Amino acid sequence: MMQRMPPLPPYDPLGNEELDYLVFRAIADYTYDWESWHQPDGKLLWVNTSVERISGYSPDECLAMKNYPLPLIAVEDRDKIAEVQRDAIAGGSGNDVEFQVAHRDGSSRWASVSWQPMYDQSGRHLGYRASVRDVTERHRLREELRLYNQHLEQLVQERTVKIAQLEEQRLKMEKLAALGQMAAGVAHEVNNPLAGIRNAFALFKSHLSPDDEDYELLELIDGEIERISSITHQMYQLYRPSQQSPRQFDLRRTVADVVVLVQPLAKKADVQVTSTTQDCIKSGELESTEVILREGELKQILLNVVRNAIQATPRGGSVQVEVSTSRTGAVVAVKDEGEGVSSEVITKMFEPFYSTKTGTREGMGLGLSVSRSLAEAMGGTITICNNNKDGACVTVSVPRRVLSNE
Repeated sequence: MMQRMPPLPPYDPLGNEELDYLVFRAIADYTYDWESWHQPDGKLLWVNTSVERISGYSPDECLAMKNYPLPLIAVEDRDKIAEVQRDAIAGGSGNDVEFQVAHRDGSSRWASVSWQPMYDQSGRHLGYRASVRDVTERHRLREELRLYNQHLEQLVQERTVKIAQLEEQRLKMEKLAALGQMAAGVAHEVNNPLAGIRNAFALFKSHLSPDDEDYELLELIDGEIERISSITHQMYQLYRPSQQSPRQFDLRRTVADVVVLVQPLAKKADVQVTSTTQDCIKSGELESTEVILREGELKQILLNVVRNAIQATPRGGSVQVEVSTSRTGAVVAVKDEGEGVSSEVITKMFEPFYSTKTGTREGMGLGLSVSRSLAEAMGGTITICNNNKDGACVTVSVPRRVLSNE
């Protein structure tokens, strides 16, 4: 049993053995680390009071344990400490091996153990000493550092992905700019002779009676000329900077105008088009559905989107146009009842000349590309997703106001 030491007499440098023993025993007892001395076979001879601070067990309780120090060690680290004991019994030494202490109160603390053999003056092996230090704080800081490094690595990966996406977007924008410039040049060259053809055809058509047996063919030609003119106009808009100025207008009225304009197409396709407003609020001097934007361009965006929705909806279906506003933005969601859009198609739908209407004469795949260019020029976006049920939803998001022509 460990006993309290009597008060120490003054240190005698001349070598009083009893005094030396008491001095060194005091040093060991009051060492901050958990110190222990062991016989050559590993049996515990002495342990200082620091063991209680770290493990919750007193020195007397430790001396009474048959398999000290394993009851003080977390289960997952007992094999590690058993290996340390075997090495110490064999005369080995080691330093700073970390393990978890199973505290008496059920908590756990991190500690590290160092050990070395002990010999007397004649070289006889006396056993070994072990020193255990509480490194809970060090381990906590290390874990925080690990998590911080992990977070930094994640940020680096995210930034790397972002940089790659921006680079991809830059290359795509350069490609689109070059394509738009070429398309505008081609449209200009086509538009000049087309104007001559249109004027000559109008003059020729005016000399024929509607009762002529070939008059229907003239109507077909006239329609095709108009289609070519529409395509060249869209090609211009891929590159040409906006010439419109922002103005204040009622978005709800503009949507209603678009619904009226698409009625012929909707009637032919047997599709019902309706518009609603929801969650609209005022913003400064603007009423709940008012905006300051380039109205003509926004109207063209909505015409393109609603036309596509009508064409995607089966006969007897419906297209819903929903308008909502916040203090800083406005959203127009166009929902159809078609078959939806695959993720592969969604990534391509805004590319110039891409169209899902294969085998038809309903356009060249410029509508959505032009619409996105116009929306982005106003600081907005266009996104496509599938509805929870059937069909797709195209969402046009624009700022509440654009105060410049940039």
